[in-house]
Amino acid sequence: MERYEQKVYRLCCSILRNPDQAEDAAQESLVRVRRALPRYDSRASLSTSIYTITRNRCLTAIERRRDLESLSDDVVALEADAAAPVAPEDSAAEQPRLLELVAALPERYRQALTLFYFQERSVAEVALMLGLPEGTIKTNLHRARAMLLERLRALGLADPEAWLEAAA
Repeated sequence: MERYEQKVYRLCCSILRNPDQAEDAAQESLVRVRRALPRYDSRASLSTSIYTITRNRCLTAIERRRDLESLSDDVVALEADAAAPVAPEDSAAEQPRLLELVAALPERYRQALTLFYFQERSVAEVALMLGLPEGTIKTNLHRARAMLLERLRALGLADPEAWLEAAA
């Protein structure tokens, strides 16, 4: 469990975009994983099973959140705070601008991109985790990269040399 604890939490942050809710979902996910271990049949890799359980817990949390929400000012303020990008600790200091752009992507593109690049999952694993066909994941990755490139061009950062200058 220690091996996957941080990865599960980062996946929850990626999906829920709220550190408090992500912590709760990660904890619930790890409890469910622990309970499911005796039934694990190794048809899928252990990490894929863990991520699938985690994804399902996050989707349940999103549904609960939607059920409890109203259009009150307090809820709108909380949602605005939750919209702040939550990045994996490892890369937050290295490329904050890129992480902000990734966080601004539509959810389906952001999830696929985060799992594929930041969690270093294969297309097949991402498809299994998100419950989508592999072709859809490939399309979402392609569109996410295109959107990022478009936004980088708008900021004048499409040229790799601009990134080197910004880092200096």
